[in-house]
Amino acid sequence: MKINIHRNTDTPLPKYQTEGAAAVDLHSTVDTVLQAKKIISIPIGLRFEIPQNYELQIRQRGSLAKKGIIIPNAPGTIDSDFRGEVFVLLLNTSTEDFEIKIGDRVAQAVLNKFEKMEFVENEKLSETERGEGALGSTGV
Repeated sequence: MKINIHRNTDTPLPKYQTEGAAAVDLHSTVDTVLQAKKIISIPIGLRFEIPQNYELQIRQRGSLAKKGIIIPNAPGTIDSDFRGEVFVLLLNTSTEDFEIKIGDRVAQAVLNKFEKMEFVENEKLSETERGEGALGSTGV
C-alpha cells in the first residue's frame, strides 16, 4: 500500500531493514541527549497521509529498549486525519544519559487496519468460563 508522506528534512525516508520486517524505521532529525530518567520529544521530520480506517502505530525499537530507552505511550497512534509532523516520545529508564544523533533510528512504525466500533448498551453480558477474573486470574 502506498502512503503519501511529506519530508521537511534530509533525514532518511522510512524503510524496511529486511524482507520479512513488519515495521519501518523512523529517524531522529536532531542531535540531543536524553538524560537519565527523563522524557523528550524527538522530531522525525515526516508528515503522513494515512488512509481511512488505518492507523500508523509508533513502537519502540528492541535495540533501544535493551538500553532502557522506551516509548512511554507505545504503541502511539497516528490517526488518518492528522497531518502534522510526527514526534516520538522517548523515556530513558536507565541511570545514564543517552546520546541521540541526527539520522539515528529512534522508533519504528507499523501500518494497522482497524474497524470502527459501535457500542450497544446492554443490561447483561454473555457468560464465559473466565467471568470477571482479572489480573492473574488465568495463572502466571
